Amino acid sequence: MNSDEKEDCECAPPQAETSPAEGPYRDYEEPEIENPEASRMKRAAAKHLIERYYHQLTEGCGNESCSNSWCASSVGFNRMDNNAAAVKALELYKVNAKLCDPHPSKKGTASAYLESSAHSNSACSNRKMNHKDVHSVRDNFKGELMPDTQNLHIVVLVRDKEQNTLFSLLLLTLLIPYVDVNYLTEEKVYEILDICGEKEDYSPLIRVIGRVFSSAEGLVQSFRRSKPHTKEELKSLQGKDEDKDEDEKEAAACSATAMEEDSPASSSSSRLGEGSSGENDVQKLAPDEVSVDIEAVRRVYERLLSNEKIEAAFLNALVYLSPNVECDLTYHNVYSRDQNYLNLFVIVMENSNLHSPEYLEIALPQFCKAMSKLPLAAQAKLARLWSHYSAEQIRRMVETFQQLITYKVISNEFNSRNLVNDDDAVVASTKCLKIVYYANVLGGDLDMEHNEEEDEEPIPESSELTLQELLGEERRNKKGPRVDPLETELGIRTNDCRRPLIPFEEFVNEPLNEVLEMDKDYTFFKVETENKFSFMTCPFILNAVTKNLGLYYDNRIRMYSERRITVLYSLVQGQQLNPYLRLKVRRDHIIDDALVRLEMIAMENPADLKKQLYVEFEGEQGVDEGGVSKEFFQLVVEEIFNPDIGMFTYDERTKLFWFNASSFENEGQYTLIGIVLGLAIYNNCILDVHFPMVVYRKLMGKKGTFRDLADANPVLYQSLTELLDYEGSVEDDMMITFQISQTDLFGNPLMYDLRENGDKIPVTNENRKEFVAQYAEYMLNKSVEKQFKAFRRGFHMVTNESPLKYLFRPEEIELLICGSRNLDFLALEETTEYDGGYNRDSRIIKEFWETLHSFGEEQKRLFLQFTTGTDRAPVGGLGKLKMIIAKNGPDTDRLPTSHTCFNVLLLPEYSSKEKLRERLLKAITYAKGFGML
Repeated sequence: MNSDEKEDCECAPPQAETSPAEGPYRDYEEPEIENPEASRMKRAAAKHLIERYYHQLTEGCGNESCSNSWCASSVGFNRMDNNAAAVKALELYKVNAKLCDPHPSKKGTASAYLESSAHSNSACSNRKMNHKDVHSVRDNFKGELMPDTQNLHIVVLVRDKEQNTLFSLLLLTLLIPYVDVNYLTEEKVYEILDICGEKEDYSPLIRVIGRVFSSAEGLVQSFRRSKPHTKEELKSLQGKDEDKDEDEKEAAACSATAMEEDSPASSSSSRLGEGSSGENDVQKLAPDEVSVDIEAVRRVYERLLSNEKIEAAFLNALVYLSPNVECDLTYHNVYSRDQNYLNLFVIVMENSNLHSPEYLEIALPQFCKAMSKLPLAAQAKLARLWSHYSAEQIRRMVETFQQLITYKVISNEFNSRNLVNDDDAVVASTKCLKIVYYANVLGGDLDMEHNEEEDEEPIPESSELTLQELLGEERRNKKGPRVDPLETELGIRTNDCRRPLIPFEEFVNEPLNEVLEMDKDYTFFKVETENKFSFMTCPFILNAVTKNLGLYYDNRIRMYSERRITVLYSLVQGQQLNPYLRLKVRRDHIIDDALVRLEMIAMENPADLKKQLYVEFEGEQGVDEGGVSKEFFQLVVEEIFNPDIGMFTYDERTKLFWFNASSFENEGQYTLIGIVLGLAIYNNCILDVHFPMVVYRKLMGKKGTFRDLADANPVLYQSLTELLDYEGSVEDDMMITFQISQTDLFGNPLMYDLRENGDKIPVTNENRKEFVAQYAEYMLNKSVEKQFKAFRRGFHMVTNESPLKYLFRPEEIELLICGSRNLDFLALEETTEYDGGYNRDSRIIKEFWETLHSFGEEQKRLFLQFTTGTDRAPVGGLGKLKMIIAKNGPDTDRLPTSHTCFNVLLLPEYSSKEKLRERLLKAITYAKGFGML
């Protein structure tokens, strides 16, 4: 007997398993697409091994001195029946137990078995499988072909051959590749589903889903996209084959190579040589790509979620998965080592039932907490990926997170002591919603190119020290307001988006806005601590009213800071105490007095513009508690936008103002107008300003484009649109050149070349898009460049350190400055309070509201002007206006009066409804000026 034969007689202990990679998280290999032939070979090889274990338990190896305790030939072995032996064979296969080779002296059934076995495998190899082959097969199946013997139903087939019985496990050969898989593909899911459907028992599929979807490693490996072998991979495979002999090549062709290609646990070095597959995947993937097959995931969810029991498996798996993922991201920095880790978030978010009530209590909050721990680069990649989703898919994700926030807000009693900022689930879901928000921006209609140039000269800062500097502290936000880190990582701004995938309003959560303590939230926003979250860092979830309140707190604190600095200087340097921005003006010369004073302040000490405004009309006794300032702004705006002055032009069709390109006023005048606009926002005053939306976009840093003409100049926009849509020959039929004409203030024509020698360049079908773009560029930007830059400079003198640009979009800036155009007096009636003996049921109050509702639109605006100092509704509508009607004595001939600073109407108790109407109309029609009551 030679050494090889002697070795075959001995019990062959299986080799030790390969130790897993060190650390809490192992870089995941990319699974290849399931090969049908490889799958068949794997089943055949697994069946062959289990049959060998079975014969070892029932007949033994024939070696009387065998020491294998699981061999019937060993001394002291306890015999078992056939069914028990079949179950034990599965268990031994699972743990890679010792497997004996038949002893040469073994006759009868063993030899018959060997003959049958050799014959069945003759297609692959004519030699018997040695210990190395056995171990290779088991290693290739390791982690994927581990049966669950406690729950596996065994169906026994009996095959007679020379009076010998061979037990085969039919169901095992069907389910053995799936009952303990570590990852899933679409094909595997469907195969298991079909098998379970035939048996009407879905428990194996439920266990597979529970196992894979509760494991970060398994989920990351699942549903990978197919990709062909690279040249390096093919060379590596070819090199391996050349080193083998002919027999090994044949075996590899039938089993090892197929298993290697199909198994996710196979060594990356055998396929890629040096380096891991994960690293290669990262290099090949675009910034907005992942290695998961998203369409396959959606198809799988669509088929499986209709089964309630299977859906419960997804739910339970997510509960187990989320804490481990949160730990991995918080402490082990897994994403930096394998960016495929992002796959699990993509897969879980495709579950269309995430918003269902079963998920809201535990599973979804835990998953959101884990997702919120993603590093900035991972969040940016998710946003880029989701930006390719449809509007319906984005809306589904938004609704998922919004429903969780609403559920948590409604189910808890949040107040000043129990802040919503401290609820981990609400905070985490808001952070996740931010990723979807930027995906919505990225996926929308972007305009990244047309940006306004920054001011060449920096805005002058105060020569005085700030309060923080006096106290030895650095000034916060000295270079302006903050920018969202995710916005910086993505390289976009919200204002770059002309039209998002879904409206921005769908990201606002009204229940959250109702319970948010804005004073506390603003404090967290300014302090910027990691322990306290501020919803102002996610302004998309806040409505305009809440954001306006945050801006109000910021402005007031800045006013108080400037006031304290002034007091401190008066004490230290003996300067005159002047804690306010005082403007004393004459009604008949309001522009001269106001603008001259503001110009002096802007030149000497711009920081004084951030003091609280205090206006005094010469010869009047009114004390400015807000109402006098409101009228001041109203009068200034009326004068500035008077067409006779010539600073702005007025379009009768659109009722909008635009900068006069041929104005004789210098740039300083436009700077002062910008200051007035900034002061109005800073002092929470509403102005009756009628600008097209492009002005507010330009204030936020975006240039005007062709599509902005639809609002600013609809007639020109219509003409240019017809030019673009014209189907004939533009050059022959229209005879337009790249030279355009305008009229100046006196009606004289002015010619302007959009291109050099524009009068000689005809507009054709090929260059008409360029002509339209150049025309819009001139009308909205170049022609008014000097005027607008001066205007913007004055605006930023007041708002440069404000979070205005961070919190508001252009359309919200317009709402902030101009207020709401919708006057809902029914909402005003609902919110009005009463004092001095009046109540909602008083006769005079009922008659008052009946009278007011009967007024026309212009009379209602006059009433608002009389009572509040402005004829516009505040942000949020008239329902947000806190008006008080107070009793001002019994019946009298006196007119009603008001405190515009506090929105108080003093109303005598008139004897009749007719007298009330007559007195009220006279008061609101002829009211002008302030006095002391």
